[in-house]
Amino acid sequence: MGLLGRRTLLRLLALASAAVAVAVTVEAYEGDADPLYRYHCMMERENERAKLGLQPVKYHGKWPLKRASVFQEPLSAALSALTLVVQFNGWLSFFLLLYYKLPLRPETHKTYYEYTGLWHIYGLLAMNSWFWSAIYHSCDTIWTEKLYFSSDAAFLGYSLILAILRTLNLRDEASRVMVAAPILAFVTTHILYLNFYELDKGLNMKVCTVIIIAQCLLWALWAVMTRHPSRLKIIFVAIGGAAAVLLEASDIPPRWGYVDGRAICLAVAIPLSYLWWSFAKEDAEMRTSAILKKAR
Repeated sequence: MGLLGRRTLLRLLALASAAVAVAVTVEAYEGDADPLYRYHCMMERENERAKLGLQPVKYHGKWPLKRASVFQEPLSAALSALTLVVQFNGWLSFFLLLYYKLPLRPETHKTYYEYTGLWHIYGLLAMNSWFWSAIYHSCDTIWTEKLYFSSDAAFLGYSLILAILRTLNLRDEASRVMVAAPILAFVTTHILYLNFYELDKGLNMKVCTVIIIAQCLLWALWAVMTRHPSRLKIIFVAIGGAAAVLLEASDIPPRWGYVDGRAICLAVAIPLSYLWWSFAKEDAEMRTSAILKKAR
């Protein structure tokens, strides 16, 4: 073979090698973009670590959990869905109690309970938050993650507003606006930051933890200082909520491939949600009875 032929062959080999390299790079990129590809790579690596007696490690900020069919975190998704059902049942029973069992104002046909509207908004935000929690734990994408974080922050921020208004017994609109406005502004800014600047999970965890601890302290102090018939339920929910937050912050590694600290917190939320709506109904009954006694 002549010199010209050898050069041509070398060029063809170089082009072929470059083409193969590009193909491998594209394939690797497409594999990285495929959630199932990442999942199988992650589980294969974790199986190798388990054989060596090593503990699980996080991937992209999350513990490696086993899938079940299309559900990415089956236990967390199921617990979120169950909490959603409990929230809906609690809100519906609260609605039926106020409008069909307790007396209404004869002139306006509105409830005597001063916090009816606040609890309705709470119920809607709670159901929205748990709905997106179930979706996010079923399928973790950038959009479901943003919707989950945003709805959770909105729900917790409003829960703090409700805690302040009820524990301080604020009934006039001016006082309620003064309390709600700065909290709504902060939560809105936080949600916009997460969605349009940086999805900072660490920052979001700190913000949510502070909000939860603050409202748990408010409710617990109020329950201790008042003679409310549901004060034991309030104290139990406050302690349980604070314990769940600390449990999640401890970041427990997964057990049996499905259970991690987040799943335990979601399990705790089910009885707490039931007790919380039980308190809301008893509070409505107590306030309605007190207002009717004063009217007589």
